[in-house]
Order: sequence, then structure tokens, then C-alpha cells
Amino acid sequence: MDLRDVIEALERGCGRDEWWPSESVFEVIVGAILAQRVSWKNVQIAIANLKCAQVLDPRAIMGLDESRLQELIRPSGFYRQKARYLRTFSAYLIDRYDGDIKLMKGIRTAQLRGELLSLDGIGPETADTILLYALGHPSFVVDSYAFRLFDRLGLGLGRSYDKVKTEVEDAIGRDVRRLSLAHALVVTHCKTHCLATPLCLGCPFSGICPSEVHDG
Repeated sequence: MDLRDVIEALERGCGRDEWWPSESVFEVIVGAILAQRVSWKNVQIAIANLKCAQVLDPRAIMGLDESRLQELIRPSGFYRQKARYLRTFSAYLIDRYDGDIKLMKGIRTAQLRGELLSLDGIGPETADTILLYALGHPSFVVDSYAFRLFDRLGLGLGRSYDKVKTEVEDAIGRDVRRLSLAHALVVTHCKTHCLATPLCLGCPFSGICPSEVHDG
């Protein structure tokens, strides 16, 4: 079984489950930054606060008093650091691209990823989430779910973020739709079957997964 087999099995078992809930590209970016180390439910509350205050915009964020921004995003946790991260990204978007996300989208993937990784509070997973879901660049998101699933399936990919990312992109192609679908399917599968304590009954990898748990 290789990575292509894994993705195809997920498609057969879970359907075509693409997602990143948002009403704007900037909301996707804000969500990616706020989602670090917290549940999505909490992120939604923070984003709703920003919308209610009518400040879900890079220039509006820069115009906010930092303590006010912290209060609005408090539900997302680590709100002092995340307020700084949001202001850092907003300043970058304004200074480098005049606040124009369409202009930002036109930059080649490798350069844009390097720019994002240079910003305070944006690591590989957050950068690739922004690239893939907000900017439409072919950059697979490797998260804890991907590491867990690929480890349990015995694919031998290891724990290097960049290695796993490259392996997936090489296996299924650098296509935005396929990569976003693959990421969504991995997350859905790990929330359904490949939990911290796995629920193997009905899993599409039952019978071939070396980590399968048999009841009784």
C-alpha cells in the first residue's frame, strides 16, 4: 500500500469531503492563524466577534487598539500572541501587497511560502493552510492527523514535515483540488476511525492496517 492507495481508499470510504468554512479569503487566513492549538469551535467564536465588530479586514485590524483585538479573539486561546500574529500578517499584506490578496495570489508558490514562514507565528502547517485554502496554491497541509494515519498504516514516511508534504504532493500530483480533498479526507478519517484510541470497525483499512485493533 502506498500513498496513492491510501487516498483512493479514503475517497471510497469517506466520499468527497472538501471544506474550509469561510465567507472571504481573509477570513480563511485569520482562521488558519487562530486555529493553532485550539478547537475550531473556539475559532468560530473569535471570528464571529471580529465580524460583529466589523474589523475582519487587514486595515481594520491594524487600526484596532491591541488590547481590543486581544479581547475580540480571546476565545481562540493564546490571544495575546495571536493578536500579535494577526497584526504581523496584516502589516505584511498591506506593506508588501497593498492589502490586495489577489496580487498576493499571483506570486509563485515557493516564494510565497518563504514569505509566510518568515512571519512571526506562521509555521509550516499554518503557511500551507493559507496557501492551499486561501490562495489556491498546491501545497499539502501536514497536520497531526496526517502523521498519525501514515504512521499507523506503516508507510515509513517519518516525522519530517517537509518530507511528508513532498511525498504526498509527488504521489497525488500538485493539484489544488486533489490536495485539499486529500487533507480533508485525512482529517475526517482520523476524527471518525483513527482516533487517539482507534475505532477500527468499518475502517476502509480494516484487514490491511498493521495497527488495527481487534475487539476482544
